[in-house]
Amino acid sequence: MALFLFVMSTFTAIDFETATGHPYSACAVGIVTVEHGVIIEEYYTLIQPPDNEYWYRNIQVHGIQPNDTLQEPTFYQLYPEIRKRLLGKKLVAHNEVFDRNVLSKTMGFYGLDYDELNLAERWECTCRIYRKKGYKPANLKYCSERNGIELTHHEALSDARACAKLYLLVHNQIKLF
Repeated sequence: MALFLFVMSTFTAIDFETATGHPYSACAVGIVTVEHGVIIEEYYTLIQPPDNEYWYRNIQVHGIQPNDTLQEPTFYQLYPEIRKRLLGKKLVAHNEVFDRNVLSKTMGFYGLDYDELNLAERWECTCRIYRKKGYKPANLKYCSERNGIELTHHEALSDARACAKLYLLVHNQIKLF
């Protein structure tokens, strides 16, 4: 008699948008918490980047403008909310190098200790996972379209949610014993 075990993933998916080409210029973050294969919480906030400075090219990508964040809190002010969602978690991002760099550089800019979050040196990366599965291209838009996942691309919460769903597709698996 075969025994089936359905393994359900627990992790946190994250996506940042930046105001400039500098990695410390986070202007939005989306965080999706998944426990045992179920999305249990979604968090989204705009962030006022340093000096509320934006580059035109970045605005063209995500549509967030200086007026949108002029009255928003800085990353430093938002950090307690972000910290409680990330501390010691398994993190997943679609382009983990980018998002990990934004988090660490933004924390460094504000004198916050990235190491205190107790995160893995490298996070899980759905772009890397789907590239290994043969997806060409392996960008978030294509991966989402191919798997029927709704996406408003470059909206941080939508991107984080799509990333979470892509990760769930490959990590909620039946194992035989």
